[in-house]
Amino acid sequence: MTALPSTAHSTAPTALPAATTARLEFPVTGMTCAACAGRIGKALSRLEGVAEASVNLATERATIAFDPARTAAAALLDAVRRTGFDAPTQTLDLEIRGMTCASCVTRVEKALTRVPGVLAADVSLATETARVTVLGTAPEALTAAVERAGYQAVPRQDEAAADADAAAEARARRERLRVLAAAALTLPLALPMLFQAAGLHVMLPGWAQLVLASVVQFWLGARFYAAGWRALRAGSGNMDLLVALGTSAAYALSVWQMATADPSMGAAPHLYFEASAVIITLVLLGKYLEARAKRQTTAAIRALSALRPETARVLRDGREELVPAAAVRVGDTVLVRPGERIPVDGIVREGASHADESLLTGESLPVAKEPGARVAGGSVNGEGRLLVETTAVGAETVLARIIRLVENAQAAKAPIQRLVDRVAAVFVPVVLGIALVTLAGWLLAGAPVETAVVAAVSVLVIACPCALGLATPTAIMAGTGVAAQAGILVKDAEALERAHAVDTVVFDKTGTLTEGRPAVVALVPTGIAEADLLTLAAAVQSGSEHPLAEAVRTAAAARHLAVPPAADLRALPGRGVAATVAGRDLRLGSARLMQELGIDLAPLADAAARQQAEGRTVSFLADTAGPVLLGLLAFGDAPKPSAARAVERLHAAGLRTVLLTGDNRGSAEATARRLGIPTVLAEVLPEDKAAAVAALKAEGRTVAMVGDGVNDAPALAAADVGLAMGGGTDVAMQAAGITLMRGDPALVADALAVSRRTYAKIRQNLFWAFAYNVLGIPLAALGLLSPVLAGAAMAFSSVSVVTNALLLRRWRPGA
Repeated sequence: MTALPSTAHSTAPTALPAATTARLEFPVTGMTCAACAGRIGKALSRLEGVAEASVNLATERATIAFDPARTAAAALLDAVRRTGFDAPTQTLDLEIRGMTCASCVTRVEKALTRVPGVLAADVSLATETARVTVLGTAPEALTAAVERAGYQAVPRQDEAAADADAAAEARARRERLRVLAAAALTLPLALPMLFQAAGLHVMLPGWAQLVLASVVQFWLGARFYAAGWRALRAGSGNMDLLVALGTSAAYALSVWQMATADPSMGAAPHLYFEASAVIITLVLLGKYLEARAKRQTTAAIRALSALRPETARVLRDGREELVPAAAVRVGDTVLVRPGERIPVDGIVREGASHADESLLTGESLPVAKEPGARVAGGSVNGEGRLLVETTAVGAETVLARIIRLVENAQAAKAPIQRLVDRVAAVFVPVVLGIALVTLAGWLLAGAPVETAVVAAVSVLVIACPCALGLATPTAIMAGTGVAAQAGILVKDAEALERAHAVDTVVFDKTGTLTEGRPAVVALVPTGIAEADLLTLAAAVQSGSEHPLAEAVRTAAAARHLAVPPAADLRALPGRGVAATVAGRDLRLGSARLMQELGIDLAPLADAAARQQAEGRTVSFLADTAGPVLLGLLAFGDAPKPSAARAVERLHAAGLRTVLLTGDNRGSAEATARRLGIPTVLAEVLPEDKAAAVAALKAEGRTVAMVGDGVNDAPALAAADVGLAMGGGTDVAMQAAGITLMRGDPALVADALAVSRRTYAKIRQNLFWAFAYNVLGIPLAALGLLSPVLAGAAMAFSSVSVVTNALLLRRWRPGA
């Protein structure tokens, strides 16, 4: 190790061939001194394939020279983290242009993963995007790698929804014009075939067929040649190459027949110009319909993006200013008039109204908003005027986070797609091999060259890796989109895929199945009136922030009781509270506190036992003068209205339910009885919840965990699928694969249902994608399928797969 001036540390260089050496610079966080830099540099230099490593404390960056073939970016990251520091990674989104099939996806992914510093790359044919996780890699290196692979890549821009829609519509118009032009030129070539089927022998002269077919082949079909050439230059193949080769063979065969025809024979030879032109026209039509259908799969994202208001009314210095929404800052007061969309996340400071949050949470009914209530940007204000204090803007709003979650899920790959990608990687070479074998087989069997070429062309044309590439991502996009509209946010595609196999659902209790707010459910006075018992208890609790104190005050307010002032308020840790009310020295607390005061609890023993058997918490009120027992208050956390029905739906679907809680066994079992949950794991410490989930998994069960608190996060992460209540903590939402935007247990069954429906669509799509090829290629090779029919089958295989995925949009919550 050689110390560099002041803050840099580097390793001694190790010779590597210049052609294999790459340089990479990336940030390192957590360093505090030169010794830190030295330790990181030493860890990096020990890696195989690293020629030189230097770490600069001043710039907090590491620079290494290494052989990417021997040292992966993940190894560099692990080396830094093993020393106790971190190297921040970055996720970049690219728009990929020029992809046409699953083979293209595989080639782009390979090109990206070969770039030094790339940790992972996921490419989606359905969205025509790439999501790349990098360590110190600039976007320029990624776009250059994609271009070398024969495609175009540009950093993805956050366009306004209207601009994006306009651009997409313009592209659709251009594609529609190409299809119409191709159809107009192809029709004169195809009509004679129909006339012949009707017994009429009408045929265009050979030169006319040549002119029409040439325009279609080399003008409208130029895209297939360009894309196919790029694939060949990159040492691979794709759908465009198959179309270009197949149509070129049919076109060339027709030209050869024209050139070698003997005029003295009289009858003109049968030409195949109509086959090449019809194939190109059908493929163009199929790609146009496919693009339209794919656009419908992203409707949920566009609907969410359209919720973002462009302007906001901000109150500054007592004046109302209309400013761009992007100019609003945290702390600003925003005026929202009736009927307007709320432009920011915030807290209502003045006014009362209702807000339509259906597109954010799936809640169909408007939600009441009063001072102190939180509002989310994108929701629609109802009948009242609101003044909202801004708490979040831009990327930190609930709406932006929802969009980000849905986009992440649609960009990620489901595990089943990995298998499809491996098949697609060898698909085109295998098809080319089958076409050559078909050609040779027919020729060896003594068939005319014309017959052999037509059969080989049919093989090339019917093979369609497009459907394979679209089968999974389109279903994932449609499934996550419809789930988002129902208030179910899928964090990653893997969670959506795994959820279909869940057979055990584990629920947290407080805040998940119950309201999470204790309430006074019973009052049992002795010697005084029930109203007096509640009035005195509310006075004693007037200075406490404990949830039980809030419950007492809420109950008194609901009865419109006049609560007298209290003096000498003090907490009695672990036992209760004390206060002087109207000259009476009162105590409110546990049975232990009463025993310390020497109070006989026998008059209320039976009532207390009944309440505790129901899982309720019991507090006693006493007057120390005597001392005298005045009564008891029972507190309960009521189940949410939809909880019992949610459990019933899960049981109807054949799933096992478990209640996992840190509450006492009596309370847990009482709640479980009311909801119909057969298995209870009570008094489980937060750190043991993950172990309880692991134990269920060890029994061979596929477990979904539903929770809402910080103490649920480990269990959510340990489960096969974690579902976090949106009303819970950010920690729980980050640990879970699926977030339920409403604290409604019914959404659990809905989330599992949409997963099952999505997975079924994936399986159906993959079946049809493989069936087209498994059935079609042998038929084509045997000469039982004409090139025109093969082209039609290939063109519409992708359309059928995407259309089938779109049927997911019919799914509705509760179905």
